Amino acid sequence: MPIYTRTGDHGDTGLFGNQRVPKDHVRIEAYGTIDELNSFLGLLRSEALEPEFDANVAAIQNALFDIGADLATEGGRASLPRVEPGIRELERWIDASEASLPQLRTFVLPAGNRRAALLHVLRTVARRAERRYWTLVHATTTNGVSNVPEPIGIYLNRLSDLFFSWARRANHAAGVADVPWTRS
Repeated sequence: MPIYTRTGDHGDTGLFGNQRVPKDHVRIEAYGTIDELNSFLGLLRSEALEPEFDANVAAIQNALFDIGADLATEGGRASLPRVEPGIRELERWIDASEASLPQLRTFVLPAGNRRAALLHVLRTVARRAERRYWTLVHATTTNGVSNVPEPIGIYLNRLSDLFFSWARRANHAAGVADVPWTRS
């Protein structure tokens, strides 16, 4: 069976449930950015990671895969049993990471060692995924109600915070100072 189907050759694609939409539809942008974020996590995992850290990243990848499936499905909610407790897990990881770092007193540039740089890329892609999520929410809201689960947006918000903290922690562990932003 070939991997190509030719069904998208004219600019549309299928969602779960067989609905066809343009490839630049807000729903496609939302789950496509989740897929991109997941791919960058795969790049991070190609580095030599500590087993516990790698397991945390793998857990995030699995949650993102579930989220992508929900965003590709009108009214999808299958990710919520993983996402809702996942929000609390992300918060625990952020708190643990922040406890090991000096207090942040200025904005910092996305810089440092390779792991920190990858984590800063992940932070920015997570922020874009969150923006695309909210675009989808606004596009699908009728009479004040959207069928896109709100916990997904919360999860993405926490995820970008986690990547920022992990980037700082990666630099700190490597003995690399945060690079402060300097005003012009």
